[in-house]
Amino acid sequence: MKSSIDLLFSKIRFEPGRKANITTFLNPYSYLFFRKNLTLFSSFETIYIDGIVLVYLLRLAGIKTDRKSFDMTSIAPKVFDECISKDKTVYIIGSKEVAINKFVKILSNSFPRLNIIGHRNGYFNSESEREKALMNIIKINPNVVVVGMGTPYQEKFLVDLKQMGWMGDGYTCGGFIHQTTVEINYYPKFFDNFNLRWVYRIIDEPKLFKRYFFNYPQSICLFIFDFLKYKISQK
Repeated sequence: MKSSIDLLFSKIRFEPGRKANITTFLNPYSYLFFRKNLTLFSSFETIYIDGIVLVYLLRLAGIKTDRKSFDMTSIAPKVFDECISKDKTVYIIGSKEVAINKFVKILSNSFPRLNIIGHRNGYFNSESEREKALMNIIKINPNVVVVGMGTPYQEKFLVDLKQMGWMGDGYTCGGFIHQTTVEINYYPKFFDNFNLRWVYRIIDEPKLFKRYFFNYPQSICLFIFDFLKYKISQK
């Protein structure tokens, strides 16, 4: 098995193939899960960096990359516009029942030609219910699936969907669904323009304080450790 840095570098540079193309996004918080679940993440065709700190660290390491996330500040509108232009169907799963219903309504208002052929919340009372949700997606066979369950649940769901034979394009989206229950643009322009989205999230969701001030520093230290270990192994 590759090291975490080997795997990350290979996925950043990966060109999508002919099979199901599933994509996820790493920020400092999810990197903690990534480095412990390399087998799971190796099933993804593409891994983007969602977190400006990791972007800067990777640039210092010699990897040219930009921040990408599945929300309206980044690639979500591009994906939805492509679905409209190429007549692709979309299925969305994640968050709580009230949130997903509000999200789909707002998304449909903003992209009225987007063909959303199904959606459901991201919580399951049993493994059989989860299996039923997977089988239902395979049955209706959407071209694109967007999953917002949080790491690592959303990654496991997409990987299982792929391994069960689904052949479409899948994206994890983290908190995009529950963030988009009032209006389509969650981040105010000031916070987005100055890469202060994390500040706004703390203001909007104070429960994330621990993540940003305890988990993030831990993750950054581990990333630096992993990178130095990787560089030594290359000598």
